[in-house]
Amino acid sequence: MMNSKIYGKLAVTNLKNNKKSYIPYILASAFSVMMYFIMDNLYRNRSLVEKGSPLAIMLSYAAAVILIFSIIFLFYINSFLIKRRKKELGIYNILGMGKGHLGKMLFLESVITTVASIIGGILAGILLSKLVYLILLKILHMGGKIEYRISLASTGMTTILFGAIFILIFLYNLLQMKLSNPIELLRGGNTGEREPKTKWIMTIIGILCLAGGYSIALITKEPMAALGKFFIAVILVIIGTYALFMAGSIAFLKMLRNKKSYYYKTRHFTAVSGMIYRMKQNAAGLANICILSTMVLVMVAMTVSLYGGLNDVIVTRFPYEAQITSSGINQKEEGQIEEIIKNMTKKNHTVTTSQIRFHVGRFTTVYNNKTKQLDMMAAGDYSNSNAVDLVMIPLSDYNQTEGKNVKLKENEVLLYHRNHKRTHKKSDTEALKNKKVIQLNSISYKVVDELDRLAIAKADTTSFIDGWYVVVKDSSIITSYLKDIYENSNIYDELKEYYGKIQYSYSFNLNGSRANRAKTEKSIQKQLQKKFANCSIESRELSRESFYELYGGFLFIGIFLGIIFLMATTLIIYYKQISEGYDDRERYQIMQKVGMSKKEVRHSIRSQVLLVFFLPLIMAVIHLAFAFKIITKLLSVLNLTNISLFFMYTVGTVAVFAVIYAIIYSITAREYYKIIICRGE
Repeated sequence: MMNSKIYGKLAVTNLKNNKKSYIPYILASAFSVMMYFIMDNLYRNRSLVEKGSPLAIMLSYAAAVILIFSIIFLFYINSFLIKRRKKELGIYNILGMGKGHLGKMLFLESVITTVASIIGGILAGILLSKLVYLILLKILHMGGKIEYRISLASTGMTTILFGAIFILIFLYNLLQMKLSNPIELLRGGNTGEREPKTKWIMTIIGILCLAGGYSIALITKEPMAALGKFFIAVILVIIGTYALFMAGSIAFLKMLRNKKSYYYKTRHFTAVSGMIYRMKQNAAGLANICILSTMVLVMVAMTVSLYGGLNDVIVTRFPYEAQITSSGINQKEEGQIEEIIKNMTKKNHTVTTSQIRFHVGRFTTVYNNKTKQLDMMAAGDYSNSNAVDLVMIPLSDYNQTEGKNVKLKENEVLLYHRNHKRTHKKSDTEALKNKKVIQLNSISYKVVDELDRLAIAKADTTSFIDGWYVVVKDSSIITSYLKDIYENSNIYDELKEYYGKIQYSYSFNLNGSRANRAKTEKSIQKQLQKKFANCSIESRELSRESFYELYGGFLFIGIFLGIIFLMATTLIIYYKQISEGYDDRERYQIMQKVGMSKKEVRHSIRSQVLLVFFLPLIMAVIHLAFAFKIITKLLSVLNLTNISLFFMYTVGTVAVFAVIYAIIYSITAREYYKIIICRGE
């Protein structure tokens, strides 16, 4: 019976002998632990939880993503390690160590790596949490509004979750060893040397999936539709990427091999034949690198663009500096609101400009193809995917804001199409264009004019999807519709009370410093809350903090997850270089024996390695290029409509990532060349 102490010595010796593989694994594990701990610690922050910040929810989701990704990633990296160790374990088995003894040795190795990873990760997380906290505050422009502290719950949860992950990895390794016989273990590091078969069905599936994903990204025109279709496109592109790397690349290389005029040349002969085997062994890993690279590029480009274009976002969301909205008030109360604005602007050294006042009734409508009428519902009811907004305006307000003197009869209307390009189906609103008559429920109205512009629509910040503005003769028509629709609706009583009456809106711009504008808007908000129950103000400065919190949160999480994915990409490249090195060492010797010079051998192997490892980056950039259009639609839902700004940040992100990718490759390539040259010669 073996001395129990020998297991510990063997475990330590094995880790030392395989330090090139295990040190990066432990560092990556510790890094994953650290990143999860920091994110978990942030989302448990009492300051965020108590104030009900949406940032806390975003951080909790990000922590869950990190955990799920860590499970997949650590299992994936472990597969590299166990593959390289199979031969070593087979030798131990043949020398007399039973699988039970090997299991004890693997257990002690797992204990060492687990303890080092968890303790190292948590300690690093504690040390870096303060720095990350300060960076988050800087991004959010929140000063000291979030209290910093280390959560014991985060420490315990991180230890439990990652402890469970490492236990599962150990059990998986144990199962792999139990199911293998000594001969299989000895050959485990050299499996897969047969020439790969051409899988035409998988290749065709890959092409079709990639074409389908790209097509969805290119033909989707409406932002609201893009929300759902984007994920379908992502899934298709992921499937297509894996299929083309695993089958399409081999099919393409075999086509080159069958082309004799190309293949039977010194450079092409060795490169193509070597690439066929290289792609078989590395296809899944290269596809992973491609997908991870695409995720990094998309996340960072989107979040940096949203944050960098925050001023554009705010101006898009609020075309006027401020909009005051109230429901069911009389003319005297409207005068009081205007008096409050006048007094507060004067007090805070600002001046109102571009003022516009109007009254509206708000509804949601669905165009009925059978009856050719607009079926009207309560505002905000988008249960039907074809629903669009409809806003009714009295003629007197239209004439006042437009400086006109139009007259309408009881059954006549003016029609204006608000095109924010956010409808579900363009045909639903297109069906109403150039109509001479429209039906609102069962009542027909003659369209006297279809307007090209409407000042009220520009000032109306509360509506954010496609819809129609209908100018009617007087407010009594609006009141009648409101009473009919809202009394029979199933919406909450508070919403029924608010939307079931004619709304008064007052929009204006402010001249003055940002600080004075913010003071003015806060003062107006305070006075309105004191005097009116159903009166609110939306403004750029009042909303700036919440926008920084939301979009800054996106940026923080995007960069945070980007770092995690970049780390994973780095480790996959590193382990691929190590695997390639051991495989190419033998090829290096064989090619020299058949007469190739060292220079030719190095050139052949170098060209293969460069192509293999930069192919994922090229594919990731192609994915991003095809996704660019649909991403701009998604960003428009978040009020970023500046496409040139997004393009600039996207190009910058790709350039920075390409530089980092090249640096990662050059560093890991050194280990590769050490293996094939130092040991191969």
